Amino acid sequence: MPDVPPDLDRAGVVYDESLRVPLRWWAVATMFLASLLLAFLVALSPGISFLLAGLVTALTVAVFVGYGRAHIVVADGTLQAGRARIPVSLLAEPVALDAQRTRQVAGVDADARAYLVLRPYIARSVRVQVEDPADPTPYWLLSTRHPRTLAAVLEQAIVSSRGHRAD
Repeated sequence: MPDVPPDLDRAGVVYDESLRVPLRWWAVATMFLASLLLAFLVALSPGISFLLAGLVTALTVAVFVGYGRAHIVVADGTLQAGRARIPVSLLAEPVALDAQRTRQVAGVDADARAYLVLRPYIARSVRVQVEDPADPTPYWLLSTRHPRTLAAVLEQAIVSSRGHRAD
């Protein structure tokens, strides 16, 4: 579990996944930026060309790093996905979804009130029901490279939290 957000205690982490931008996006961006630099060099002076290419490169890096910063973490009885957190005791029925079912749940079968942490470069997901009567969110849909593992971890955490609640 290499990437725990800094505000979480590492000792209680049960599951941690970083939704980083894939290497192929970086490769395509590098080729695009090199082509852009060449186009600038043909049309503009070298100084302006390098300045503009540097600005576009910085913007691209910032967007990729920011977009890939999302984490899914199960720790200390809490699920954190992106910036949102919810106690696992308020969750039920985590289901691992394949690519086709993810597209369906995120598309034609989507509920506008759902909380989504979806990344286009991750085809599979986990859908988990929210059982908090005060929360209008019916479910969370989370992109993950390991849907079966995340669903199993959530199921175990939910069962464990309900066991503590009954005591």
